Amino acid sequence: SGGGGVEGRRGSHAGFGFPFLRPLLARFLEPPRAPVSAAEVPGGGRRIQSGAWSMAKLPSTPNSTSKWKETSSGFLSNGWFYANQTLLLGIVLAMTGNFLISISLNLQKYSHVQLARSANQKPIYRSKLWWCGIILMGIGETENLAAYGFAAAMLIAPLGSMAVIGSALISVLFQKEYMKSEGVFGGTLTLAGTFLLVSFAPHVAQEATARRIQSYLVSWPVLIYVILGVITFCILLYVYKRRDVKHIVVLLTMVALLASPTIISAKAVATMIILSVKGNMQLTYPIFYLMFIIMVLSCVFQVRFLIQAEKLYGTTVVIPVNYVFFTISAIVTGAVFYQELQGVSLLSGSMFLFGCLLSFFGVFLITQNRGKEHLTGFYIDYGHIPGLMMRGKIQPESNSLSYGSLSNEGESVKTQS
Repeated sequence: SGGGGVEGRRGSHAGFGFPFLRPLLARFLEPPRAPVSAAEVPGGGRRIQSGAWSMAKLPSTPNSTSKWKETSSGFLSNGWFYANQTLLLGIVLAMTGNFLISISLNLQKYSHVQLARSANQKPIYRSKLWWCGIILMGIGETENLAAYGFAAAMLIAPLGSMAVIGSALISVLFQKEYMKSEGVFGGTLTLAGTFLLVSFAPHVAQEATARRIQSYLVSWPVLIYVILGVITFCILLYVYKRRDVKHIVVLLTMVALLASPTIISAKAVATMIILSVKGNMQLTYPIFYLMFIIMVLSCVFQVRFLIQAEKLYGTTVVIPVNYVFFTISAIVTGAVFYQELQGVSLLSGSMFLFGCLLSFFGVFLITQNRGKEHLTGFYIDYGHIPGLMMRGKIQPESNSLSYGSLSNEGESVKTQS
């Protein structure tokens, strides 16, 4: 009850081997404490100074708690901020990570274009710009992985829409691509959906320690969920391989089913690493290495099916559909395995799902807007057309039925004859 209990709990973690990391993460990893002024401490209370904060043992009277509840009720108020520091850190990591991924993809794309235009062809790995994109990709993916350790999995997955918005902004600002009104409206919907996701995000009360993850793995809801997922994946794989059915729903459903173990293992690995940095060693448990192997293998097979889907249908169709399927998989996985919907009110759950729907529709509009772009120049040069000399437009529009052929082709043939 006194200072010895607090110091005893802290002293139990003093032997961990990363003392230089604790001051950097202390503000977000330590439990939030309310600032207490001297006027609020009764004469009989005991106060313990801890840096800039002071903890007081207050009598359990209605007046001593009502004031704190009032300050913590408003969204983004001081009380809300102190009570959700860990959640906010996960949100910031996810947003910045996805934005860095969008920058890295555009850098790699630009480096490929520059290499194709250059006279001296050289391997792409000799391009400094390409390596900058690879490094930013690694940083972004690392931030995404760390975000799973601070916030709910069903919140981190929908924030992947930030990569789509970032890529669209970079294309407009730096690559001078034109964005139609549908794309602007889609970006607005996505931002509104992101605001609702953050405002009504579920709070994870229990930390995913190694022992708790082991208990989750042998629980009946998780076992039933895993068995149903394995059976569904085997059926879809049989249809895809043996029946040669390569519909986009079949491919991306398999990707979503593989995303479930990825989300489970990524959150487990990230949380156990963070707990170990705090001093609660989790890296000695075999479950940590099992989860790490599952995370790597499931990611590899996800990429394989995604590449196949992009070859068949293109990124314009694959990106929004995969975003929807992946988010649904994350919500179901978080609810079943990590029990992230426990204690969520009907209003909060409804507004969270409504934010997901807004993000779905917004990402669809953004990708469709970018997919309709076509080249403004002509494929056919005026000086290399035999027969009739024409001064008007030669190449039809890309949405025309005669795209790829010369206008007045019949007259041109008669003139040659």
